[in-house]
Amino acid sequence: MTEGLYLRDAYLRSFDGRVVAAGPDGVLLDRTAFYPTGGGQPNDTGEIRDGNGRSWTVVGVEKSPDGIRHSVAGEPPAAGTAVHGEVDWPRRWAHMRYHTCLHILSGVVFHRFGSDITGGQIYLDRARMDLSLPEFTRGLADEVVAEVNRVVGRNFPIAVRFVDRAELDRTPGLVRVDASLVPEVDRLRVIDIEGFDAQADGGTHVRSTGEVGPVRLQKIENKGARNKRLYLTLDPAAPPAG
Repeated sequence: MTEGLYLRDAYLRSFDGRVVAAGPDGVLLDRTAFYPTGGGQPNDTGEIRDGNGRSWTVVGVEKSPDGIRHSVAGEPPAAGTAVHGEVDWPRRWAHMRYHTCLHILSGVVFHRFGSDITGGQIYLDRARMDLSLPEFTRGLADEVVAEVNRVVGRNFPIAVRFVDRAELDRTPGLVRVDASLVPEVDRLRVIDIEGFDAQADGGTHVRSTGEVGPVRLQKIENKGARNKRLYLTLDPAAPPAG
């Protein structure tokens, strides 16, 4: 299986690894910093190269039963090849900010209404989240986003921790999605916005809520009797250089 380096360090943008297998379905590495599509967050893109000056553009990344596979342009490197990977950092940074924004929104709605998440999607320039709420007006949505911005402004630190699956029974609020979507693993990854909220999550996040920046409500939609969809945007921001 592939070691997902992004799970512990979302700011890691380069790494060294080795090709385990390669073929029409992609390049399987022993370790990677490239995030695979999942949880509403798009995959990373970037480049891998070997020690002989050859390079391959990474255009897609996805999980497979054998590990994390990277779709590359052109003939892939052979199994056993040592490679160096470089993640498209501005793209990753945008996804990190929006994912953390949705995490904060989820926390606000959960603590205020006890509502779970029914869906979400992240893009480079916007994000949406679906919530299970029977009554949700534009005015109430504005209040919720104002609270999201208060959390952003307090600049809470964000930490990654891993917990035993049994902790889910002791702390059911850690999971905000349908239980069937929780992976069957012994230890779960938790994103902890210290002093505000913690929830199981497999995506990449910034180090503090202040890095998200001002959050703006673009629009809301009714997607069924109980499902409400919020669209959010953030101001463009340059990723940290170091």
